[in-house]
Amino acid sequence: MLSTLKTEQPVEINPQGRWLLWLVAALLALLFAPTLLWLWDRWTLSVWHNGHGLLILGVVIYLVWEELRRQRHRKPGASAWGFAILLPALGLHMLDAGIHSQLLSAAAMFMALPGLSLLFLGAERTKAILFPLVMLLFTLPIPLVFTESIHLVLRHIAADSVAALLPLFGIPIFVEGTTLEIPNGTLQVADACSGFSTLYAAVTIACMTAYFCPDNRRRMLVLLVAVPLAIGVNIVRVMVLTLLVYWFGLDVLKTSAHEISGLLTFMVALPIIFWLGHVPAGGEGHE
Repeated sequence: MLSTLKTEQPVEINPQGRWLLWLVAALLALLFAPTLLWLWDRWTLSVWHNGHGLLILGVVIYLVWEELRRQRHRKPGASAWGFAILLPALGLHMLDAGIHSQLLSAAAMFMALPGLSLLFLGAERTKAILFPLVMLLFTLPIPLVFTESIHLVLRHIAADSVAALLPLFGIPIFVEGTTLEIPNGTLQVADACSGFSTLYAAVTIACMTAYFCPDNRRRMLVLLVAVPLAIGVNIVRVMVLTLLVYWFGLDVLKTSAHEISGLLTFMVALPIIFWLGHVPAGGEGHE
């Protein structure tokens, strides 16, 4: 084993070895099946909490596919260094089996992917897709205890901004903390309306877009615009919801308009980031 780890060149995999690796991958998928179900439950629980996970996952799959398409001329190979990543990841999964957090298990699953890539695809292809694979860690749900202060800051930004903008429409408003009082009702800018999920997704997508962007100026632009864009889109969303409450009453928040507005923040912010980064459709990217 030690002599095998010293090689840096990918080697050809015989058909029997390839089937064995696919069998290992299938067993790992079975091992992490409860974790996958837990992640899916968190990603689909609400657009306000961890809804960005599915969006980031889709972008990662696209980027990995494009990079592997560009690497298709390389001969298939395998690197035993994959075990150096895979085994610690499995150890982390075993640790989570004792404490039942599921979060460590999810992190272990994503950590295992580069190891599997080394075993299946070799060092060169793994190097090409390593960055988007690492970015999968940003799909993990963050416990509220670590983000509570960020939520609060974002809530105040949204509330104060709407309080400054609403009088432009001739609508009186009184603000106390993150509570908005208008003639037709009182609105609370809660954590779900802070825009944190959009901010999280925007920063992650900006990092991936910048990495694959061939132009340094565009990279800098994408990274600088992500945070203000996400915050600005959420302010517009809270503003529109406040106007709807003023015009139609508080019952409008019980309709699908509330959740649709959350989806629209992703649908507006993320395409703008892609457009600014100008990721070529042909798959040209980072060398």
